Amino acid sequence: MLRRTGLVVVLLLFSAAVSLAADLNGRWEGAINAGNGDVQLVFHFKVDGAALTGTVETPQGSADISDGKVDGDKFSFKTHFQDSEFNHEGTISGDTIQLKVWGSWGDAEMTLKRAAETKPAKPSSP
Repeated sequence: MLRRTGLVVVLLLFSAAVSLAADLNGRWEGAINAGNGDVQLVFHFKVDGAALTGTVETPQGSADISDGKVDGDKFSFKTHFQDSEFNHEGTISGDTIQLKVWGSWGDAEMTLKRAAETKPAKPSSP
């Protein structure tokens, strides 16, 4: 009986961790100060267990997320633009993410807000 109770506790803890991580899925928007003004960014996150994948849209194009990891309400990942690598560490709380970003240029912090997924426009009929 004790063994079964232990298994139930482990499963409940795992379920709680997965449900926290699942809140990260979707579209997130924010801006980062690039020195000469704010740059708007859109993050698309997809969580699969403890793995995080997705893309980041910038005014210069999009980049894939690599080395993504999720641990409860904390997560980390990398992106690459041209020859630069950017490291990210974030914490999610409801519909808000606090994100730290650093690379060869320095470091910055930004706040992301959950955003509605955009749907492609339907072609008009003749």
